[in-house]
Amino acid sequence: MAIRIIVKDPDPVLREPAKEVTKFNSNLQKLLKDMAETMYDADGVGLAAPQIGISKRVIVVDIGEEESGLIEMVNPVIVEQEGEQLGPEGCLSIPNLNGDVRRADRIVVNGQSADGTPFSVEATGFLARAFQHEVDHLNGILFTDLAESVYDISERQRKGGE
Repeated sequence: MAIRIIVKDPDPVLREPAKEVTKFNSNLQKLLKDMAETMYDADGVGLAAPQIGISKRVIVVDIGEEESGLIEMVNPVIVEQEGEQLGPEGCLSIPNLNGDVRRADRIVVNGQSADGTPFSVEATGFLARAFQHEVDHLNGILFTDLAESVYDISERQRKGGE
């Protein structure tokens, strides 16, 4: 396992649709492990392969809740969405910026495990937000493209968290 370098906006890989994974092998398993290690090292809750410069439809998500834990998903597709939530998002590829983004409140995501086995995740609230954010990365979309407002969090911290 290794901690990978997280690419930053405006790296072009962040704007390209990622390629579908067709080979389920030890390289994919290593990629997933490296992505999880990189996400944890950066104190993130999700990471998409394009964020480490790899154009593959692979994500990892862990919002820090025991019942969901680490979710590794290959070729994720959101197949159901309902409800609405508006909340803050940040991104490891866009340091110091947050934004208020409108997302579905409940989703169902279909994907595959590291060995190619199909599975689904039903997610609500923050977990649904994290999945939508990471799937957007696979489609070349950044949260700043969708945000109703974007703000510099380092500036807010200097001003006392206004």
